[in-house]
Amino acid sequence: MNRELSNKPRAILFDWDNTLVDTWATIHDAMNTTLTAMGEPTWTFDETRLRVRKALREAFPELFGDAWEKARDIFYDRFREIHLETLIAKPGAADLIQASVEKNIYLGVVSNKSGDHLRREAAYLGWDKYFTRLVGATDAERDKPAIDPVLLALEGSDMTPGSHVWFVGDTTIDMECALNASCHAVLVRETPPEHEEFGKFFPQSHFPGCIELCALVRSF
Repeated sequence: MNRELSNKPRAILFDWDNTLVDTWATIHDAMNTTLTAMGEPTWTFDETRLRVRKALREAFPELFGDAWEKARDIFYDRFREIHLETLIAKPGAADLIQASVEKNIYLGVVSNKSGDHLRREAAYLGWDKYFTRLVGATDAERDKPAIDPVLLALEGSDMTPGSHVWFVGDTTIDMECALNASCHAVLVRETPPEHEEFGKFFPQSHFPGCIELCALVRSF
């Protein structure tokens, strides 16, 4: 599956949550705090992992209807309380970023997390200096899987989206965004991709984690 990655990319655009950092515990806590406050049944951890995919501005109107802005404020209030103290870098993520920098690869982030929260977390980890652009939800006119945040992440460089740009993420929406933008879609997660879960947005490459992807980057 990874045979197409024999050449060094010019750029790598990373998803953030659960690609470079593990934030499921934070998201689960904030989501259940919101559901409880809104009088809705709470979710199990597995339900949170399954259901949290879209940007909040798309997902919350579907969940909470006209009260979605109230729910948004509750979610963000709780998220801001805990997100830095519960932030955990994924194994090998720091090494992967450092190896990419050493290979002179342009780095950016395209996330559906609030842009302010994304940049605060990157600064907390000391990673913000490595990324030319950290693009979060609402920073572009449309969020993932639209191509707008990809274009914004590459803005100011001499690059346009293409196979020389890897888009690295852990979910279907990441692969959809990558392929919508004609980037090389790289899935990073323990389990291999299954055709039925990705449909026409099947990943072009798969790595079990950042450690394995880092080994490839170092080989260039």
